Amino acid sequence: MATAANLTYSGNKIAEDFHNTIYDISPTDTPFVTMAKRFKAQNTLHQWTYDALNAAGTNAALEGADADPTARAQPTTLGNYCQILKKEVSISGTFEAVNKYGRKSEVAYQTAKMAKEIKRDLEYAAVRNQASSAGGATTARTMAGIEGWISGNRVLGTGTTSGTTTGYTGGIVGSPTDGSTTAFIEADLKTALSLAWADGGDPSVIMMSAVNKKAFSGFTGVATRFNDVKGATSANIIGSADVYVSDFGVHKAVLNRYMRDQAVLCLDPDHVGIAFLRPFSKTPLARTGDSERFQIIGEATLVVTNPNAHAKVQNVGG
Repeated sequence: MATAANLTYSGNKIAEDFHNTIYDISPTDTPFVTMAKRFKAQNTLHQWTYDALNAAGTNAALEGADADPTARAQPTTLGNYCQILKKEVSISGTFEAVNKYGRKSEVAYQTAKMAKEIKRDLEYAAVRNQASSAGGATTARTMAGIEGWISGNRVLGTGTTSGTTTGYTGGIVGSPTDGSTTAFIEADLKTALSLAWADGGDPSVIMMSAVNKKAFSGFTGVATRFNDVKGATSANIIGSADVYVSDFGVHKAVLNRYMRDQAVLCLDPDHVGIAFLRPFSKTPLARTGDSERFQIIGEATLVVTNPNAHAKVQNVGG
């Protein structure tokens, strides 16, 4: 059978066929930071106070009795250190000028990526067991993550006994220590929710990793998981749970990619925030030779206005 004399296999100078799009499915959701309130910090140590009423009890006075004032407890001061988060990029003049697939400007493309990355880094710091530190000339300041703040309303997973959370002590929040891990069970979640509720909190958000979300979806308190189907419409199979109903309210289940498996957080959104000493901004750096240099930098800390509004289940994910 005769074939053409010139084929692509032996030809040259054939133009490349290159799809002019860059595909990136890296997640950019930051549920904790998105949920948190916004505050303004004015020093590297951001401080606030919280208070509590005395426990309710019998209160009956004699008719005509003299006043008998007693000393009243003062508000408690808390604080967290502002952490500097930054990313830099250097792009040569040639790289910026040449034709590139999927983007026109390398500077614009890389700075957009860095902005997304630094937002994820802030989420990572806020939801984990990072300790707070004042830092020093050779040590970076760090904010304490939410895990370390919840010490009073802490429930150890059933069957575990070790693991500590010191909370706010001596001006800092230490990193929680883990014990052996066990499966996340509904009884432990109910206990944690009850503790936060008893203190006056409304833990309407249950935040957890994917490992614990799988266990959570089987709890009996999960809202009914079905859709009405009309006529010949195909049914939808729903295998996840987003709402949990307990004796202490209705709670939204939120997946968090950056949380540790060892803890499940029961959060009151009214009592968490992010305080910015310096909002994130893009700053051009001094030019050195034939390159453009940029930095995205900001300074912020986690604010837990009242730790007793929250609760956690520790030593889970096993």
